[in-house]
Amino acid sequence: MPPLLSSFPALCDGFSEIFQAVAAQKGGKVADYIPQLGRVDPERYGLGLCTVDNQRFSLGDSNVDFCLQSGCKPINYALALEEHGEAKVHQYVGREPSGRSFNELTLGPDDRPHNPMINAGAILICSLIRPELDPADRFDHVMERWQALQGGHRPGFSNATYLSERQTADRNYALGYYMQERRVFPKNTALIPTLEFYFQCCSIESNCERLSVVAATLASGGLCPATGERLLSPRTVRDTLSLMSSCGMYDFSGEFAFTVGLPAKSGVSGMVLVVVPDLFGLCIWSPRVDRSGNSVRGVEFCKAMVSRYNFHLLDSRLGGSGKEDPRGLAFP
Repeated sequence: MPPLLSSFPALCDGFSEIFQAVAAQKGGKVADYIPQLGRVDPERYGLGLCTVDNQRFSLGDSNVDFCLQSGCKPINYALALEEHGEAKVHQYVGREPSGRSFNELTLGPDDRPHNPMINAGAILICSLIRPELDPADRFDHVMERWQALQGGHRPGFSNATYLSERQTADRNYALGYYMQERRVFPKNTALIPTLEFYFQCCSIESNCERLSVVAATLASGGLCPATGERLLSPRTVRDTLSLMSSCGMYDFSGEFAFTVGLPAKSGVSGMVLVVVPDLFGLCIWSPRVDRSGNSVRGVEFCKAMVSRYNFHLLDSRLGGSGKEDPRGLAFP
C-alpha cells in the first residue's frame, strides 16, 4: 500500500523551512508562575511528526523531555470516556468554550465546568478515572495508557515540577473546594487525592518525538501507528478531537480554529499537540508562551503550515484552496 503522504520528503523539507523561519520569533516568556517551569531554557525548540502509517520526522530539540501540563487533558478526557461513556462523563462536565482564562474561578450556568480542557473540567475528569483504585494505582494506570499511546515508550515524571505545582496551586485548590461546595463532583469523591492526581498528570514528562505518536494515534481514529494496536474507540477520538478543536487552545481557541482549523491542545510548558485527521500528528515545543498560555512559536508554526499546505479541515471541502498538498491530490 503506498504511503498516504506520497510527497513526504518534500513535506519534511517544507516543515524544515517553516521551522527555521519561525525560530526568529522571540515573543512571549516562560511560565514562571510555576517556579520549575520558569527554569526551562526559553531557547529550546523542537518538532516531532508521525504519520498514521508511521513515517517519522523531527527537528531541533525533539528528544528533550518537558512536562505535559495541560497537554494531559485530552488524554485524561479520552480515558474517562473509555471508562464511563459520553453520557456519564458529560453529566459532570460541559462541552462549551468558557471564553475565560483556563484557571478562572467559574462554572457554567448549570454548575458544571465549561469543558474538560480548562482546569476546573480537568480536575473533575480526574475524579472519574479509576476512582476505586488507590492513588498509586490510579496514576500507574494513566502512565500505562500514555506508554501504549507512545508506542511502548514509558513517559517520565518530574517530581520537582509536581512539588512546584502543589506549592503554587492556590487557584486549583480554590476551584476544587468551589466545585465541592457546589456538589459538582461524583458522590464520594475525595478532593485532595483528586487534586494531587491532577498535579501528577500535569507533571508527566515526554518529548516531541513520542508525543507525535500520541497525536498520530488520534489522527488515525485510535490506532497506534507504531504498534497497530487499537487503543481508543473511534467515538472517543471523535469526541476528544471535537473538544480540542473548540476548547484546546485556552481563550485563543476560537481564533486558532478560524486561522488554523485543526484540533490542537497547548500546555503552558510550551507544547502544542496538533492533529491532522487521517494524515499525521505533530508536536511542537517552545517554552515562551503568550498571555493566553500558548507557545508563541508553536502557534506561528501552525499558522505558517496551513498557509502553505492544504491542511485546514475545510480547505479541501469547499472546492480547493490553491495550496500545496503532499497527499498528491490536485486542487484548483
